[in-house]
Formats: sequence, C-alpha cells, structure tokens
Amino acid sequence: MVSSMQPKKIIELEQKLQYEFKNKSLLLEALTHKTYAFESDSIMGYNERLEFLGDSILNYIIADYLYKENTFLSEGELTRRRAFLVNNKVLSKKAEQLHLGKYLRVGKGERMQKGHTNPSNLANALEAIIGAIYLDSNIHRVRKIIYNIILITKE
Repeated sequence: MVSSMQPKKIIELEQKLQYEFKNKSLLLEALTHKTYAFESDSIMGYNERLEFLGDSILNYIIADYLYKENTFLSEGELTRRRAFLVNNKVLSKKAEQLHLGKYLRVGKGERMQKGHTNPSNLANALEAIIGAIYLDSNIHRVRKIIYNIILITKE
C-alpha cells in the first residue's frame, strides 16, 4: 500500500506535519477516502475509523488545553471555545493550509466532483491524520502536533 503514493509526496507531507511516520501505511490510510478504497482492485483501509479516533483525541487535547489555560471560565464557556477551535470550518482551513487536498486519495467520481477540495473531506482527513499520528506515536507527540496545527495560526 505504501507504494501507491510517491515517497517524495509522503516526505513532503511529513515535513509539513513536522512528524515522520514509523508506519507509513497509517498515513496513507488517513489520506484514503472510502471512494478510493471502494474503487481499488485490492482490499484497503480508508480514513473513517482514524477520523473517529482523531476527532476524539483532538477534542480531548483542546479541552485539556482550555481547562489548564482558563482556570476561571465556566463549563459552558470552555465548551464554546472548544467548539470555536474544533469545527469543520476551522479544520478544513487548517487542512487547506497544509495543502492536504494534494495528498488526499479519492475515487474517480469524487475527484470529478472536486472531492479532494471539499471542506468536509479535508477536515475529516486532518482528523484521520491526528488519529494516525496518535497510533504511530503517543498522546504527548500528537499533542505537540495539534498545538502546531490548530493553536498556532499559519496564514
């Protein structure tokens, strides 16, 4: 499965993420939309399960950060701030800044409909990458990546 994406592209994306995968197939799975997997001649995983995991990790890391940095805010205000930082609009913007669409593997029909630029697909891929980094490393490493991607603005 690793051979289905140019090693140059993998290295390029890892540099943008500031993380080198030990298990490159996790990164490829995170970048694989189900339409690509369903059109493949071989059985392959796609990013929805990693997206589920990444979404949970992202919410936990941001909640932990907000809790520690805002000692006097109410639960409601902390929830509002987390929702402001972790939503599809913000995540798709961060994914666009990383040019994830360039790496996203989508099926032919999805590509014709510009699925590799679809904000929802981009946000989902970013969550899947977070899940993949967590599985490939640990919670401390993924926290640093999330801080760099989500909390530090790259305009």
